[in-house]
Amino acid sequence: MKLLTFPALLCFVIFYSCSTPTQVGDGDAAQVIENSLVAGLQIKGESKKTYTLAERMAHYNVPGLSIAVVKDGKISWAKGYGTANSQTGSLVDVNTLFQAGSISKPIAALAALKLAKEGKVELDADVNTYLTSWKVPDSEFTQTEKVTLRRLLTHTAGTTVHGFPGYHPSMIFPGIETVLNGRGNTPAIYVDTTPGTLWRYSGGGYTIMEKVVEDVTDLPLDIYLKQSVLEPLGMEHSTYAQPLPADRAAEASAAYDSNGTLIDGLWHNYPEQAAAGLWTTPSDLAKYCIEIQSIVAGKKDGILSQEMVTRMLTKDKNDWGLGPSLKNEGNDLIFQHGGKNAGFTNNMVAFVHKGEAIIIMTNADNGGRLIGEIMNAASDYYDWGLSNVRTIETIKLSSEKLQEFVGKYQYSEQVPGSGSYYIEVRLTNGQLTVIDPDQNTSFSLTPTEAMKFIDLEKGDQIVFSATENGPVVLLWNNNYRFYKVE
Repeated sequence: MKLLTFPALLCFVIFYSCSTPTQVGDGDAAQVIENSLVAGLQIKGESKKTYTLAERMAHYNVPGLSIAVVKDGKISWAKGYGTANSQTGSLVDVNTLFQAGSISKPIAALAALKLAKEGKVELDADVNTYLTSWKVPDSEFTQTEKVTLRRLLTHTAGTTVHGFPGYHPSMIFPGIETVLNGRGNTPAIYVDTTPGTLWRYSGGGYTIMEKVVEDVTDLPLDIYLKQSVLEPLGMEHSTYAQPLPADRAAEASAAYDSNGTLIDGLWHNYPEQAAAGLWTTPSDLAKYCIEIQSIVAGKKDGILSQEMVTRMLTKDKNDWGLGPSLKNEGNDLIFQHGGKNAGFTNNMVAFVHKGEAIIIMTNADNGGRLIGEIMNAASDYYDWGLSNVRTIETIKLSSEKLQEFVGKYQYSEQVPGSGSYYIEVRLTNGQLTVIDPDQNTSFSLTPTEAMKFIDLEKGDQIVFSATENGPVVLLWNNNYRFYKVE
């Protein structure tokens, strides 16, 4: 298949302005927000610069996106923007399906919570009590503490495998036990630390939860979720069916890489349905948010009881609940989750007690930074206090000083000369640029101190220093250490 590259800025603006994205609700709010995007980093002393959504979609190589906003316990507005599939020419509307990525997890968690509400499982029981054809392998770590649904949902079960890359549509689609046993394209899922002792994000843990739900209900996960979660919530466009049925392919957005290039095969498939397999829309996810908010407010006939939702929204390690991540306290409590599959990037943020939420879904690997800017604009408009805009002070350094940092750097966790991952620092037109050949990316550095720099787009921080033996050290985000070798 020939790969299609996202159009250049001029073509995109013309196409964008001539399109008529489907919209529902408060068009005035949508128009203000889409014309007042603000970057996450602002330079002290400079006036705040705003952008249009069209400008930033082109800047970040994001062909299409969809937004839904909840106010006063109902969808205030929803709107689609840009291209869904550059092969067919289809545009994004409010019913266009996106892969939710890890936002699949809090919705799938409702399956386990619903079974617990019905007395069919216990959240604190050993999951091997419910598993039949596959069991969590016994080890020294599970002798006294067990893997439970509560721990799986809060990422404290000690399970391995952070996430899943998905499968090209032409590849053999493995069953869930194949994934659990490490015979797909990821390692086996097992326990490598005592359950309950630490928080560690684990898509593998949610895959175990998926198997529990299937064994207890004797139904495939997607069927149980459709009947017991999606349909009761009115999430009529959503499905956990993997692969996506052929008769629904026209509803779905294609996926695009960081350069705005169509992913081969249109998208990846995910047998790990609970962890990454949901196809949905922002409006459908808004219905999930509204349901949780309504139950907290006293709704009696909700999908879960108020007592169960209270447990769901109680912070465990690392401020994680039974499905969503949690932030703030009291009346400002938020439940949220991000999502990232190949070619899709999304975020969902909802206030527990205020009847407000925003869901943004994009069909691009670069969607994260754009989502942040939309969040900043929406937060300013609605006075949500969610803005992550940070003001920094920059300085000027001479070309002679900047030249000292130019060179080739080798990644090493221990000593110079080990490893094989290199980056380059170049000086171009008076500005340092980091070239990462392995990732096929580059970014510019702006000095904030004599030895400290920042990438104004992504916020990545670089600190230079010198060792006793002389070579310059580059520390990337206070985590990745590189030694100058040339």
